[in-house]
Amino acid sequence: MATIKDVAKMAGVSTTTVSHVINKTRFVAPKTEDNVRAAIKTLNYSPSAVARSLKINTTKSIGMIVTTSQAPYFAEVIQAVEECCYRQGYSLFLCNTQNNVEKIQNYLEMLAKKRIDGLLVMCSEYNQNSCKLLANYNDIPMVVMKWGHGFKGATDILQDNSLVGAYIATRYLIENGHHRIGIITGDLNKELSVARLEGFKKAMIEAQLPIKSEWIKEGFFNPEDGYELMLQILELDHYPSAMFCCNDMMALGAMSAISEKGLCVPRDISIIGYDDIHSSRFFSPPLTTVSQPKQSLGEQAAIRLFTRISQKSIQFKNSQPNIIEFMPELVIRKSVTQYMDT
Repeated sequence: MATIKDVAKMAGVSTTTVSHVINKTRFVAPKTEDNVRAAIKTLNYSPSAVARSLKINTTKSIGMIVTTSQAPYFAEVIQAVEECCYRQGYSLFLCNTQNNVEKIQNYLEMLAKKRIDGLLVMCSEYNQNSCKLLANYNDIPMVVMKWGHGFKGATDILQDNSLVGAYIATRYLIENGHHRIGIITGDLNKELSVARLEGFKKAMIEAQLPIKSEWIKEGFFNPEDGYELMLQILELDHYPSAMFCCNDMMALGAMSAISEKGLCVPRDISIIGYDDIHSSRFFSPPLTTVSQPKQSLGEQAAIRLFTRISQKSIQFKNSQPNIIEFMPELVIRKSVTQYMDT
């Protein structure tokens, strides 16, 4: 394998000159630069990424800490981030934590040792311990994608509006004549789930409709919970004419349970989801849901981080964070129908 000394010898220059040509750190006469590049091509020389990063003080890499990359919503955001990184010539280190504080700490230590240029954080919750850990690394440019209002730190924040999204979803069911509405929430230890439950209740209270505790079920954002909890509701003497599921995967499970009981969506029970994952349009029937701009969220997160990285020489950690809000939108498909309560 050729070394920088081999390139310098063939080009008839010093290793310092070769370094300046590669890193563009100083003017080199055009003829000399041509000789160096010709030698690099002939010898098929590849500069050491580690050595170069030490020289120019950048690794062209960023870290991304996520709860999981398997959930469809997270996967679609991660894909948008990765594509943006690729276009900018950055490598992406993806770290799945399952919201385990020990894992978060270990990944942060690993990423710091790799001298990443910046950090993206996308977790389904931020508790006191995880916030404290992130605060310990505030010398690294950072952007946090968050839900709720619990995170505090000197970092740019991209924030969804789950309460608004849930309110929109529930209002749509009410406007379609549904007065008996149930909800399958996510884990109510998470701010996102609490916000969506609050949005549901807000719409119901405004419409002066009863909120029945037996029609409120708590799940964990997976299709299995949607299936099991919907079966529990269907075992009741009276069940809702419509269900708001706090993510599309639980809606998929709920639709499966309804079908298994010989009922039909939306003829017997209307279903509305949340997130508008790619596959929701292919459910049977196609799912009415609340869309979050996943592509835009991922792109904006990466772009904000690149801006932070470019401003690293400024004492950004003492500056006020930018807060970028994304508003949810209703996507109407075939899983909700008009209903007249009696």
